[in-house]
Amino acid sequence: MKRNRQSFSDKFHRNRGLILVISVPLVLVTFVLFVMPTRDDAVPLNRKISPSSGGDYKYAVIFDAGSSGSRVHVFCFDKHLDLVPIGNELELFIQKKPGLSAYPTDPKAAALSLQSLLEKAEAVVPPELRSKTAVKVGATAGLRQLGVEASDKILQSVRDYLKDGSNLKAKSDWVTVLDGSQEGAYQWVTLNYLLGRLGKKYSDTVGVVDLGGGSVQMAYAISESDAAKAPKATSGEDSYVKEMFLKGTKYYLYVHSYLHYGLLAARAEILKVTEDSGSPCIVPGFDGTYKYGGAVYKASHSPSGSSMQKCREVATKALKVNESVCTHMKCTFGGVWNGGGGDGQKNLFVASFFFDRAAEAGFIDKELPVVKVRPVDFENAAKRACETSLKEAKSTYPKVEADNLPYLCMDLVYQFTLLVDGFALDPWQEITLVKQVKYQNSLVEAAWPLGSAIDVVSSS
Repeated sequence: MKRNRQSFSDKFHRNRGLILVISVPLVLVTFVLFVMPTRDDAVPLNRKISPSSGGDYKYAVIFDAGSSGSRVHVFCFDKHLDLVPIGNELELFIQKKPGLSAYPTDPKAAALSLQSLLEKAEAVVPPELRSKTAVKVGATAGLRQLGVEASDKILQSVRDYLKDGSNLKAKSDWVTVLDGSQEGAYQWVTLNYLLGRLGKKYSDTVGVVDLGGGSVQMAYAISESDAAKAPKATSGEDSYVKEMFLKGTKYYLYVHSYLHYGLLAARAEILKVTEDSGSPCIVPGFDGTYKYGGAVYKASHSPSGSSMQKCREVATKALKVNESVCTHMKCTFGGVWNGGGGDGQKNLFVASFFFDRAAEAGFIDKELPVVKVRPVDFENAAKRACETSLKEAKSTYPKVEADNLPYLCMDLVYQFTLLVDGFALDPWQEITLVKQVKYQNSLVEAAWPLGSAIDVVSSS
């Protein structure tokens, strides 16, 4: 054994030069492989994505021109229509004030107010893709309130500005006042996209009820046979069914927007029912007025106090649930066709003021982006609110803003009535309150601009 060890030592010393020649390159190769980035690290999120990164990308630039300001969203999609990060975020989002409606007599200045947003949006789109990248402008309530003549002039000025001052792909019909049906449809697209439902059969999608301030929208996918039975909308109204082709799948989308039945507008409709007398929907201790849409309404508590049951009777009258004639097979409220129901409506997501009031009333955790509830939860919360005086409400509901406290009973009763009497949901049916949706480890707002971007990218 001693001889063998000596023999090995002799051999090592004799061949040490050859061993070094072979081992040094091996060590270097191993080191290089160790420090090289893995596949997952090859395109870090803090590096701006561009076609040179090896992907087939499409961008979309969407302006949300609201009453309080203008906002621009830039989204980037890969060839599978999956969102690709721009920098560290899933979208570029920038906003500024005031909005387009702040320039009622100067359309040119209104268009130029978008300049800084447009420049920043263009900067993140690779130069070679700019001419293929759609730029859309959706104006909302602010321009509607200016009147047709003023809003048309502003929109035309924006069209001219984008055509002459932008390198992006601009079309005249991509600059519009967004109506409630469009907003509802885009909300449906956004939510189903974030949940991974687009591209699946319509029965696997989710329905949406979006309760805004001025209007409420319902949207859900229906079968082709139900779409064929859709009644014609009355003159001046949008059709009940929109056809959309998304992720290789054609959808027939029932969508309707109920003007005057958003939460803030509904307060006015409810107060109209009781007119100058006290309202059973106003909490005891409040005697004042409510302003909405340029009108002023008496908002005082009833001498007998607030009552959940009496308030519901008033809310039902405001919704015209039993007063309108239904000329179709099935109707919601106001004689509006309900879309026929079906699998696309079974899994219902409700958003905006539904989520906000539930969180403020304390029966959901506002830190959770998605919460399962039932309509009856709004009824139970309404009972508690209607039994609370204004003085007690200040301490009982610390999350509610002072201006909203007198109307908390009314708001919760209306929301329950809208779901159960207006949309004919079972009080115990499970629904999902949604604020944000988790997508690629990020929380994304379930807002219409993403749906608009998906629509234009899918059709291009």
